[in-house]
Amino acid sequence: MQKTEKNFNTVKVEESSGMVIMHDITRIVPGRFKGPAFKKGHIIREEDIPVLKDLGKEHIYAFEIPADFYHEDDAARLFKKIAGRNVVCQGPSEGKIVFSAGLSGMVFIKADAVDKINEIGDIALTTIHSSLPVRSGDEIAGIRALPLVIEKKKVEKALSYSSDPVLEVIPFQKKKIALIVTGSEISSGRIKDAFRPVIEEKASGYGSSVSFFSTPGDDPEIIKRDIHRAVSAGCGFIIVTGGMSVDPDDMTSRAIEDAGVEMVSRGAPVLPGNMLLVGYRDDIPVLGVPACALYSDVTALDLFLPFIFSGVKITPNDVLNKGYGGFCRKCGTCVFPRCALGK
Repeated sequence: MQKTEKNFNTVKVEESSGMVIMHDITRIVPGRFKGPAFKKGHIIREEDIPVLKDLGKEHIYAFEIPADFYHEDDAARLFKKIAGRNVVCQGPSEGKIVFSAGLSGMVFIKADAVDKINEIGDIALTTIHSSLPVRSGDEIAGIRALPLVIEKKKVEKALSYSSDPVLEVIPFQKKKIALIVTGSEISSGRIKDAFRPVIEEKASGYGSSVSFFSTPGDDPEIIKRDIHRAVSAGCGFIIVTGGMSVDPDDMTSRAIEDAGVEMVSRGAPVLPGNMLLVGYRDDIPVLGVPACALYSDVTALDLFLPFIFSGVKITPNDVLNKGYGGFCRKCGTCVFPRCALGK
């Protein structure tokens, strides 16, 4: 083994088994192929030596991995441990693991653990935002060791932050939905209800549908009665629409509370959808949905549907945290949830 001026080790090919290649080694077949026969970071095997000699290599730049270091691919294999339920790992390839959803559900990511891992140095963990709906096969994160070899203590420190999984996908549950559309103009037949098709379309994306429907008008006692009826019918999610403003005729929020719903939030820091109400009747989520859901493609409602259908209980902090990034830009072509809304 001979040192060069670049501090690389010049190694005879015959003595290189088990060593790591420092740079891509190109193979050229005239008119047919030009590309790397061996990529940087490849660990040379005995069967690679004849191939290297066929490429005209008598000496190569390579090095031995110190005992207290991991090769990038070996480190990547260990990084698979940060994945939790329903997360599929692909790789390693050049020190990188890609994580994808194993089924449709809500992705949950421990943001503080992501920050701590990235603070270590020589490791890059990149994810999508937490609490988003994902479909089976969607890529949600990637992690890699940045150098060809990385200190074992850095890898071990990263893994110490994953005693609870850093990434997981919580599957969506099919729910019987109750839709209670308030407003005397609807109950009297003066205006045709437009909420049901909107809610049905959104619910279908989660494999669910409306199984209980009523139009109680604006009488809070009748609204309360219909909430009780929905519970008795075995509905697992109750939506009450309209009547959420400060207008004196809008009594929906009072009726919801009188029906025994424990309030999580009266309003949300999201536009459109400031007047969204979030509560629970025992374990049944109840949302009061303002009229903006009729004419806006995406509102605060859409930010909380993944919680509802994955069975994750919404907390006051979940609502509060939507303020940063909760302003919809009303793009010409809506790409939600592949946008910044609510993140």
